[in-house]
Amino acid sequence: MDHGDVVPIAELLDERRYLLDVAYWMLGSRSEAECVVDETYRRWYGLSDAGREQITAPRSWLAKTAGGICLGRLVLPDRGAGGRGGGRRTRAVDGEGPWAVVEGEVSRVLLEALDSVSPAERAAFVLNDVFGMTSGAVADIVGRTEAECAELAHRVRRGLRTQRSLPTTPERHDSLARAVRDACAAEDAALLASLLSPDATAFFDGGGKVRALAGPVHGSRRVAHSLLTLLADRPRTTLATHSVNGRTGLVVRYDRQVAAVISLDIADRHIAQVWVTLNPDKLHAWNHTPGSGGSGSGRSPAHRGDGWS
Repeated sequence: MDHGDVVPIAELLDERRYLLDVAYWMLGSRSEAECVVDETYRRWYGLSDAGREQITAPRSWLAKTAGGICLGRLVLPDRGAGGRGGGRRTRAVDGEGPWAVVEGEVSRVLLEALDSVSPAERAAFVLNDVFGMTSGAVADIVGRTEAECAELAHRVRRGLRTQRSLPTTPERHDSLARAVRDACAAEDAALLASLLSPDATAFFDGGGKVRALAGPVHGSRRVAHSLLTLLADRPRTTLATHSVNGRTGLVVRYDRQVAAVISLDIADRHIAQVWVTLNPDKLHAWNHTPGSGGSGSGRSPAHRGDGWS
């Protein structure tokens, strides 16, 4: 190894932490995640020097390899069970060692919900929604087309919404959405956090087109902070209630351009999940509807609420 091959220790540790996070989300087990990462590095060093030199993005190669190993561990136990449910893992509850940090960041509720989906669905959702991998990388790992992986991830999102959301009246949903808008307008983090479930989760879908958070945010305070940070820079950033998927949601505009659409899932009278769409491709219809003139007026809503600026 010459000096050009030396990698800063901070980058090395961050890389391993990233791979451990990927494996833990995929498998839900600390010990198995450690084994997967060890195997990933064994495969890396099993390459010839020439082979390693041809890899221009080692971290991407390592992540793809780790994801493939995880998927193999999920699929193998399922062969006699129709391919569903065999990927269940028992999670340790101790907080010792380096995994204590991960345990504090990962929603146990979400991990348990993922135990009920198929290995391919879990892989597609985790790699796309949690780690923000490109659609091509996800497809390579899962062994499906990009369109099929997108559908797999969509099914998981839909299932998570069903599991976390309890029936609520449109009036109650509308009231909570407006309360969220008002708390954001006041930049009141405490008030916003009080509207969220203690284990609330926020997902940020940038689609690899904007520098959005790669993973979900957990906990009412952290979700509140992330939303207020996202909505900073008033008055150019404005927020209004708007019909989103048939329920009251929020539309964020920056200089009149729709920059984000936020949908809310409710459980036990609080916001359980926040879904923030930042992907410009998915916002195209909001900014280019008939009669909008490209001004960002968005889809025709069932109702139009007041915004703040």
